[in-house]
Amino acid sequence: MNVLAPVSTIMTKDVISVAERDRLTTVRDIFKEHAIHHIPVTRSGKVVGIISREDLLLFMKGLGENTLEKIINETRLNNYNAEVIMTRGVGKLEPTDRINVALDIFSKNLFRALPVVEDDKLIGIVTTFDIIRTLNDETS
Repeated sequence: MNVLAPVSTIMTKDVISVAERDRLTTVRDIFKEHAIHHIPVTRSGKVVGIISREDLLLFMKGLGENTLEKIINETRLNNYNAEVIMTRGVGKLEPTDRINVALDIFSKNLFRALPVVEDDKLIGIVTTFDIIRTLNDETS
């Protein structure tokens, strides 16, 4: 992998995002329907946070599968918005930032996903999985 290449060469471009006011049922449904682990949260196209699958699971507090617990979970998910569980102060990249910058951020922080922005607008996302996939594709 050329770590001096821009992150735009490995980023996921078709990013699924939610708005701050979107219900957590929407977030849950996105995680169920798509093989993703992070959802950027936006306000007018600008990234204001990110939600991981783990954030949602922690919010649900591991409630089980019995009928009462399902009702409680559904009620909570319907009554709270994305902004309640999103991580604020998210690191961001620009499409021209080099892959080694992403690697440095990943190695020094607990981040596993970095939104890619251009003119403050979300245009992609780079995850640790994108880096692993790129390395795997190059060695296959």
